[in-house]
Amino acid sequence: MGRRPPHPEAALNAAQRGRLFYLIGASGAGKDSLLAAVREDLPANAPLVFAQRYITRPADAGGENHVALSQVEFRRRLTLDWFAMHWRSHERYYGIGREIDLWLAAGLDVVVNGSRNHLPEARARYPQQLCPLHVQVAPERLRERLLARGRESGPEIEHRLDQAVRLDNALADQPLRRIDNNGTLAEAAAQLRRILLDHTP
Repeated sequence: MGRRPPHPEAALNAAQRGRLFYLIGASGAGKDSLLAAVREDLPANAPLVFAQRYITRPADAGGENHVALSQVEFRRRLTLDWFAMHWRSHERYYGIGREIDLWLAAGLDVVVNGSRNHLPEARARYPQQLCPLHVQVAPERLRERLLARGRESGPEIEHRLDQAVRLDNALADQPLRRIDNNGTLAEAAAQLRRILLDHTP
């Protein structure tokens, strides 16, 4: 029998080349719109990969382009250790696939739509490569956007706003790159694009 290929983490520890851009922010802060805008405006040769999230949410639910899984499928992948990161938020399960370890080991920079609550675990798993990016929106602006998208009821919106303020306060002293998304999408996308390209070898 031939030798088994090295585990992705083994290759990752040996190379330590790619950067992991971990985009976080409140629900409604505009992360999906920012990622979509930047993906359309990057140089063709930029060594950047945008990871899709695996979510227990229907594929036609709107928002980000994700891989839809049932809870049974999600638990099976979790049992098989197919996720590099995973968390639960607002009654949904979210996962980032182990393929990002292969991309990082190959020297590619990877962009993921992350979770503020999962940031400590992400730092622990990728201590040398993690580059957290925090999309910031004022509470009144966030309320406008949540009302406009029409997904949540009034009490749900207030809960999300309270959670956003609490988590943003907890991140106030964290070493993060911050993106102001209180203005136009084009302005915020330009900020994100500069950060990604500045860190690209």
